[in-house]
Parts: sequence; structure tokens; C-alpha cells
Amino acid sequence: MDLLHNAVRPYAWGSRTAIAELLGKEVPAPHPEAELWMGAHPGDPSRVTGADGVERSLLELLSQDPDGQLGTRVSERWGSRLPFLLKVLAAEEALSLQAHPSAEQAAQGFALEEAAGVPRDAAVRNYKDPAAKPELICALTEFHALAGFREPSRTVALLRTLDAPALSPYTEMLVAQPDSSGLRALFTMLITLPQTSLSVLLPQVLDACVLHVKEHGEFDLECRTILELGESYPGDAGVLAALLLNRIVLQPGEAIHLPAGNLHAYLRGTGIEILANSDNVLRCGLTPKHVDVPELLRVLDFTCGDMPVSTGEEVSPGVRVYRTPAPEFELSRLDLVNETRINHDGPQILICTAGAALLTNARGEELRLVRGQSVWLPASDPAVLVRPDGVESAQLFRATAGTD
Repeated sequence: MDLLHNAVRPYAWGSRTAIAELLGKEVPAPHPEAELWMGAHPGDPSRVTGADGVERSLLELLSQDPDGQLGTRVSERWGSRLPFLLKVLAAEEALSLQAHPSAEQAAQGFALEEAAGVPRDAAVRNYKDPAAKPELICALTEFHALAGFREPSRTVALLRTLDAPALSPYTEMLVAQPDSSGLRALFTMLITLPQTSLSVLLPQVLDACVLHVKEHGEFDLECRTILELGESYPGDAGVLAALLLNRIVLQPGEAIHLPAGNLHAYLRGTGIEILANSDNVLRCGLTPKHVDVPELLRVLDFTCGDMPVSTGEEVSPGVRVYRTPAPEFELSRLDLVNETRINHDGPQILICTAGAALLTNARGEELRLVRGQSVWLPASDPAVLVRPDGVESAQLFRATAGTD
């Protein structure tokens, strides 16, 4: 068991309070803090201090002893690579509208760009690696997001409510084909609008949203979101694409799983995010970064309907698992009142998000974890007792590799 020393990523959309407050640092932070990374991502791996007092990169530990650190099951499938990355994500502004490829799509895209000689650090590069990047976000605070295509009849109702003259032909497209194929056709048209058409349509949509908000209409939240995005990203076609997506508000403890092809954008809030250890992102808009529309359309999933929200499955008292099909990861939440034993045949990362906890491994070694701290549990520590320490209760999140 080793405490992790983790990197904080200072992206412009981050919060100056959430991560600093979690870590017990000065608030507000001197600059936006967007993500706290826990894991072995090559871009910013966590570091551990061993019993010898020497601080090492988690990447180094895994490369030196993949079987001992990761366990046979994980190392046989993933080699010396930790398949997941755990984050605290704190958004004060909207992230880019984006989707991630499947494993097959990533492998194909990566191979094509390698063969074409596109530098891996090029701004126009789509595939940084040949891996999928499924994600799950679990809210620590009220968390706002756009995710997945809304059921077409509801989108028609929204577009008709706005009643912008320039929007009418696009509304009627979806009326004529209210299914996934109709959504694909409408989305493709909106995201590829010539600037001359966009400069007519988008202001009309924003004006209609202002009127709807003033009238406290049925789609007040959706319209407020479009107005916020329009102000932050003027002239961006991604603002129109956002009209087609589910507007989601998660309460603490609620989570959504974002599989391959799901178009989404986090808007604001703090959450625990777990994802496959990949950098593959196809952006749609709400960003100055590279947007490859043909490749985006290749990976997008236009399945439509409400986005499933999970509160986890209680597998034992105080322990809830957020199950997904992703083989790379599994996230659990531990709301500790009494002693709990956690067992796993692979690596584990725990982060304390409330109170304090005492961990005891099979050798009787103890480690105290306070709010904001995280710990690396190698596969050689398969069974650990966890209990609240000095408080009535504690909350931890636990990341492990998934199962097939």
C-alpha cells in the first residue's frame, strides 16, 4: 500500500475551488484546476513513495513488475499498462462536444494515421493510440452534462417551440424521419453548415431561446444551456448540435456511462471519472481544437432516447458498484460506517472523498487515508480491511480493472 502523489491538470475550463478544497490547499487556487489524475497515464503518471523512501513513477513500478503490481489476469491482457485512469473532474465551464471510438475503430484509425506518417503530437491527429476510451462519471456535486441523442419526438417539440424561421426546414427533416437515421441526417447538415447559413440560423436560435427563457417555457433548462454555449463559443456549429442531445443533471452518487460513439459534453460540476487509459477524442464543436467531421460521423452512435442514470448496485452494506460493459475499469463507492473487506485479483486505487479511513493489509500494515488522499493497492495486496478512522463515517471511491 502506497500513498499516491498525483498531478493536477490546469485546463482553462476547470474550477479554482473544487480540487483545491478537496486537497486542503489554498482556495481559490491561483489558476483553474480541471482534473486530478490517479494512475499511470504516460502524460502525467502518479508517483509513489516506497518503503525505502524513494519516490518512483507508477509507470516505472508497472514496467519493472507487471505481474506483482497488476496481477496475472490483468498483465496477460494489458501487458504492463494499467488499463484505467481515475480522475476527479471539476468543470466550471463546458468541455468540448466529443465522442470516443470503439476498440476496432481506434485500431483502424491509429493504423491509418501511422501509415500516413501523421506525427502523434500533430494538432490534426485523431488517434493517439489504438485503444478505446469508454468513460463513467459519478457526481460528487450536482453535475450538468449533455449526453446522447434525445428521443426525436422530444427534439421536434423543442425545435417547434423555438419557432425560428430559419430553423423550420431542419425541424421538418426530423418530422419526416423521426429516428436514428433522421438524427444522423439532421446532425450532419447542422454540423456542416456553410458559415453564411450558420450566421443566419444561429442568431435566430439564440433569440428564440432568450424568448423561451423569459416565458419560463417547458425547455427552459435546454434553452439556458444553448445561450450559455452560444456566449462562450460564438459562431460554433456545436451550439446547434447541442440542441439534439439529452440535457442531464446528476445528483451526488448518480452516474452515467459513456460508451463508444456517445456524443457528450460536461457542462459544470465536480465528479469522479473513470475511463480507459487512452487519449482518443473526436471533437464535434465547442472548441478551437481540430474537428474532423467525416471521422466523427464514422464513430458516432445515433441511437436515441433517455440517457440511463445509475445509482450503483449495492453488493454489500455500504458498497455500491457502477457496472458497465467496459473491460478496462470498474468503479465502486464505499460509504463506510463499519469495517469492510475489499478483495480483488488486480490493482486498485482508492480515493477518500469524505472523512478518513484506516486501511490494513494481510501483513498487518496500516495506512491512514484522509479526504483528498489516494492510495495504490497492487495485486500483491488482494485483501484489505477498510474502516472509518476517527469519524463516524467515511466515503471512498475505488477503481479496479473490469471483468469480461
